[in-house]
Amino acid sequence: MLITEANKLLREGIIITFFTPQLRTQGYKASKVKHPTLKTKGLSKDNILHIYFDTETGLDYPDGDEWFIVEYLLPHNVDMPDALKNPDLFTSVTAGKGVRQWRHRELVRYRQGKVKRLEEAVIFIDRKAWELRGMLKQSGVLPTSKVRQGKKGVRKRQGE
Repeated sequence: MLITEANKLLREGIIITFFTPQLRTQGYKASKVKHPTLKTKGLSKDNILHIYFDTETGLDYPDGDEWFIVEYLLPHNVDMPDALKNPDLFTSVTAGKGVRQWRHRELVRYRQGKVKRLEEAVIFIDRKAWELRGMLKQSGVLPTSKVRQGKKGVRKRQGE
């Protein structure tokens, strides 16, 4: 078996058996939005940002079984402010005739050597989604009426 095949099987297995069930317990549901370039199914909490796992990128790396890319997709044809347009935040992806969607990509390392960091990776994925959603709302891309503010402007999630 080639390293690319082995890494793909390991990534898909851990996503299906661990990451997807863990995110579902945090309120994520299957997304009905089809990603314009990835073949994987997505998850979403609020139908604003959709999470997809890129299992193809970096398959040929020797440590490719220790990480994957998570892509946060904003599947709405919106005008993104220049301040949010950059490789560290949002880049555009074409989704058909005249339709431009926006994505943010993060490398998620769930293992380093023999140390597994699965729970930390799930927390990171969820926190990044909230952080990106907050940036979109603060910049006026999304309506702010759904954001609940706690003390000092810190967003509170249900149950906190």
